[in-house]
Amino acid sequence: MLSKTYVTRPAFARWQRHINAVQASPVMVDWLTNRASLTARLIAHSSQFRVQRLYQGRAMCLHDEYAEIGLLKRQQVVEREVLLRCDEEVVVYAHTILPLFANAHDWPAFASLGNRSLGTTLFNDPLVKRGELHYARLGASHPLMRRIAGLHLLPVASESLLARRSVFIRHGAKLLVTEVFLPSITQLRRKPV
Repeated sequence: MLSKTYVTRPAFARWQRHINAVQASPVMVDWLTNRASLTARLIAHSSQFRVQRLYQGRAMCLHDEYAEIGLLKRQQVVEREVLLRCDEEVVVYAHTILPLFANAHDWPAFASLGNRSLGTTLFNDPLVKRGELHYARLGASHPLMRRIAGLHLLPVASESLLARRSVFIRHGAKLLVTEVFLPSITQLRRKPV
């Protein structure tokens, strides 16, 4: 008897250039489209902001990432995964990749970030240029959604979460930052000044 072999296709996100394509609420449109530092915005919306590094090291890039940083095929990259916490509540899962050939001259602070914010270093460096924002609604089968589910960050399983990503360039070297917004971000209110 012959058995069928099913090949599962990798889960890709449909990254869009326009926010309307992801059908976000007005609150989420504001969070997704704002080009200022997300770290600075989160600090302004919490009494205590904290970056929790989950991983930083070599990893295989995702199927929908490699072309964004100029690679010709899927291969190993330097990966950084963090949780952004406001008053200890996780509001964003952030995923960053850069090619293995990127060096300390290209991204001098990257290797030593630890639990510090990457956003702070990117937005305070005049040599860094940010590319266009792209938006997606990540489905449950997307690798980043599976990682979030594995961290048990959501009270119930989510069918999708909103995300954005953009490329940052310094000395011609590219770094891709993807930010996945958890539902708890809609509960944040700006601190009184």
